[in-house]
Amino acid sequence: MRRRPGLSVRLRLTLSYAGFLAVAGALLLAVVWVFLLRYVPDNSRGLLGIAPNRYLLVRTFAPAAAAAMVFLLAFGLLGGWILAGRMLAPLTRITAAARKAGDGSLSHRIRMEGRRDEFRECADAFDAMLGQLDAHVAEQRRFAANASHELRTPLAISRTLLDVAREDPTRDPGELVERLRAVNTRAIDLTEALLLLSRSDRGNVGEESVDLSLVAEEAAETLLGLAERRGVTLDVTGGATRTSGSAELLLRMVTNLVQNGIVHNLPGGGTVTVHTEARHGASVLRIENTGRPVPPELVPTLTEPFQRGTRRVRTDEHAGVGLGLAIVQSIVRAHDGTLDLAPRPAGGLLVTVRLPAPP
Repeated sequence: MRRRPGLSVRLRLTLSYAGFLAVAGALLLAVVWVFLLRYVPDNSRGLLGIAPNRYLLVRTFAPAAAAAMVFLLAFGLLGGWILAGRMLAPLTRITAAARKAGDGSLSHRIRMEGRRDEFRECADAFDAMLGQLDAHVAEQRRFAANASHELRTPLAISRTLLDVAREDPTRDPGELVERLRAVNTRAIDLTEALLLLSRSDRGNVGEESVDLSLVAEEAAETLLGLAERRGVTLDVTGGATRTSGSAELLLRMVTNLVQNGIVHNLPGGGTVTVHTEARHGASVLRIENTGRPVPPELVPTLTEPFQRGTRRVRTDEHAGVGLGLAIVQSIVRAHDGTLDLAPRPAGGLLVTVRLPAPP
């Protein structure tokens, strides 16, 4: 933004310091005049019949007072300039860091030393903001690179299938159509997941009242067939638990979590338990599933886009696109909630979602 040039803050503070000293000096001189000199008689006998009189005192005091005022003004200008420079030095560093950040250098940090004050609190907040921006930009770059790779894979497979069919005209066209349909379905699922992730990241959620217990029952009913085919027992418990937000996004959140618990479960005889409750002013959704042990170091990466985890990758029709828990985290964040993932000692995962309760 273009602005007209004006006085710097340092110069304005300097003038303020000098003006304050000048006013203080003038007030002291006025006090001397009001409470001392005016009581000295202005005649030849002077005060108590002893010279000097008021005229002589004023003639003697005035040059010294003028010299003192000039000294105060000069001292105020010089001292004010030095003090203002020392006081504004941290602000200069913050401004330089802000300009570097504006030029794209998000890795720079101020790291201002010294005891806590207003400038250092501002510098620490600015460093924290730069850290979040740097991490967010790096995450977006990784996401863009991974999304490009994931979107390119179905297209490359389709091209390979078409090349094989062109080189071998005798190949069964039904098999080619079926494989192309499967590849196309995966590409569509990936695109829809990316669109949903983008929508939830914008934070444009509604304010309708939603009962998480009903959402959990609907998600469980939708995935009941998948659970039966895999031999997984699906159980929904808890009472009415209301929150505010988008019913569509919250349904997708619960569906992703329940499907994740079904898919990443034991080959047979596994369980998925969905529980809803209101606790400490929050609406809590807890989904617990059996399964293979999950390494603790793997848990923080599960919510990153396209990070499926080497021990949790599925090779069947429910392999997914690696965005399930990333979408869940984005939806939870858009509803001002928290998502907690914890490995179970006996294997599997415990997922806890806390959303604000409606007022």
